[in-house]
Amino acid sequence: MFKKETYIARREQLRKDVGHGIIIIQGNHEAPCNYPDNTYWFRQDSTFLYFFGLQREDLIGVLDCDSGKDFIFANDYDIDDVIWTGPLPSVRELAASVGVENTGTLADLDKFVQDSKHSVLNSQSAVHYLPPYRADNRRQLGVLLGIDYDAVPRYASMPLILACVRQRSIKSDEEIAEIEKAIATAYNMHVGAMRMAMPGRYEYELAGFMQGEAWKGNGPVSFPVIMTIHGETLHNHNHNHKLELGRMLVMDAGCETAMNYCSDITRSVPVGGKFDDRQRAIYQIVLNANLEAIRVTRPGITYQEVHTAASRVLAQGYKELGILRGNLDDIVANGAHSLLMPHGLGHMMGLDVHDMENYGQINVGYDDETRPSNQFGLGSLRCGRRLQPGFVITDEPGCYFIPALIDQWRQQGTNKDYINFDELEKWKDFGGIRIEDDILVTADGCRVLGKPIPKTVAEIEATMNS
Repeated sequence: MFKKETYIARREQLRKDVGHGIIIIQGNHEAPCNYPDNTYWFRQDSTFLYFFGLQREDLIGVLDCDSGKDFIFANDYDIDDVIWTGPLPSVRELAASVGVENTGTLADLDKFVQDSKHSVLNSQSAVHYLPPYRADNRRQLGVLLGIDYDAVPRYASMPLILACVRQRSIKSDEEIAEIEKAIATAYNMHVGAMRMAMPGRYEYELAGFMQGEAWKGNGPVSFPVIMTIHGETLHNHNHNHKLELGRMLVMDAGCETAMNYCSDITRSVPVGGKFDDRQRAIYQIVLNANLEAIRVTRPGITYQEVHTAASRVLAQGYKELGILRGNLDDIVANGAHSLLMPHGLGHMMGLDVHDMENYGQINVGYDDETRPSNQFGLGSLRCGRRLQPGFVITDEPGCYFIPALIDQWRQQGTNKDYINFDELEKWKDFGGIRIEDDILVTADGCRVLGKPIPKTVAEIEATMNS
């Protein structure tokens, strides 16, 4: 945990921003894997972590905006629990460690809510909560507040959502330090896997190595590892292929620290450790787009504009290879380049690898000024809003030769004036490439976070053959 004053200040700011009523922030519960006593690894809710910092299951935090008091409600462990877990701190002791003086049982919470006279239906005396993403939390809220299970998301508090986004979007120095810890572990994950990426090995060997390195850093992977020689599938979690010469291997993986701050890194390497001419050509185009995004990222620019700047670099590179044709401005304006990158440039990152997207991705990545595009590719950009110092975002351009998508566009004549489909036929066996860094928006620009992970052609070849 951070020092307790950090959590006290965060809660004070949240109460001030929301203004009135009570705020309910649920922690997560244990989730059974295949029978009740065999649970998945416990992951605390990120909002609860941000405002209360406690890792125990079944906790509920309440902030009373009117009285200025904070509460934590949970049942203490009993002797049956202690037999299996050993001595554990009481709820009161946990609460005190993060500056909360008031505690009670879950039965006390029910009485507190009933006595408070606050209601989800009364905007002048509101109960504020976030949209639950777990069925057990949704059910708990419904019972607590006396509303139907299906109606729970409908009454989620937009003032609370926007207040959380506003506060959590700006990362403090201590948060940046945690993210860089996660990137330091990701360095070991990626460099080690690069050296293993030789013909005859299987994807699952490298994916397993990465998961082991993550736990050596005292946390799990931050999302299921993407490790594939079929990088044309954007999120390919099949790890059963044997590595073969001539294939590019996409490795998209990150980890969490013990405090659950994340990293998210992608590197694409040639199996065997040497780029051939085709691989080098496509890789350099994607790397140039990654570097262009870093060059232009700064406070005041929208990430939509950064996405477009990177897209122009991609389109220019494809023109030089004869894959695209025509005026560069027209190519980008019509989204012809998106055939080869049907996703956005990046997303927010922090306590979640897609930070805060449980609040609704549009509430995190967009605002009243900047709205999502309807254009293929650009419409999948998860963060398009104007950048501010303290934002941590991913920069992850890619190139994917997706045979089914190429065939569909050719059959439908989509952007046929700008795409040389005959030339594209030669690339349908290529696979894909993605390069991803985690970057911090600074006062006058940005910086790539963490220890530099090999990224240029020369660096990758030297690392793989060292």
